[in-house]
Amino acid sequence: MTACLNGKTALVTGSTRGIGLEIARQLAMAGCNLMLNGIDEPSAVNLAITELRTAGADQVAFNDADLVDPAQATRLISDVMDSYGCIDILVNNAGVQHLAPVEAFADEDWDRIVEINLSAPFRLIRQALPEMRSRGWGRIINIASVHGLVASRHKSAYVAAKHGLVGLTKTVALETAIEPITCNAVCPGYVRTALVEAQIASQAQTENISLEDAAESIVGQKQPSKSFIAPCDVGAMVTFLCSDASAQITGSVFTIDGGWTAQ
Repeated sequence: MTACLNGKTALVTGSTRGIGLEIARQLAMAGCNLMLNGIDEPSAVNLAITELRTAGADQVAFNDADLVDPAQATRLISDVMDSYGCIDILVNNAGVQHLAPVEAFADEDWDRIVEINLSAPFRLIRQALPEMRSRGWGRIINIASVHGLVASRHKSAYVAAKHGLVGLTKTVALETAIEPITCNAVCPGYVRTALVEAQIASQAQTENISLEDAAESIVGQKQPSKSFIAPCDVGAMVTFLCSDASAQITGSVFTIDGGWTAQ
């Protein structure tokens, strides 16, 4: 079943590449107008815009708000309203990672991870909800992680933020339960994005092994499928959660993790 979202306006954070771009692509194919957001080179932004127009989006815009800055995160929804006059779909996808033991985790790394992965989604939801209520329809999808459900060593800030994002999802769902607004979380396992590539490179260097051996080790330790998740799988789930078929799905957490959390 293909979702029909013709004329809906979607904001997808962290959407100039990787999972965010694939989510935006599938929303474009379903008929959405799009506001992209991220910190990237102009060439990457222009390429993303071209790809999404080719995929079917009538209108695609870009906003470079830095979500680590509370003022910029808060202003982003206003910028979407100025560009499109509405916001129907909010996908909180932007995320950052840093690996270190708890005792070596610097305050600035902790603060940045929590700000982008948890506080920015809170601020965007807070700003978007009144606009969704005024139109009588809304979809909020938070891209969490299996680390919103289980933990891994050396990821204290990321795990804490993603657990918090799952909790935020459930709270927003309860507060909007009698309205035509839903809020759900998607929890992917390892997807081979730039964020995971950095972890692969770090492990390869630490263990003096090849990048591919490090990649196989990382995914094999956690995901029984021994395969990385495809970005298109995440995009398909998000698009479904925006469809009319998901109207009674809210406060739910969907894992796409190759069996990781089944263990």
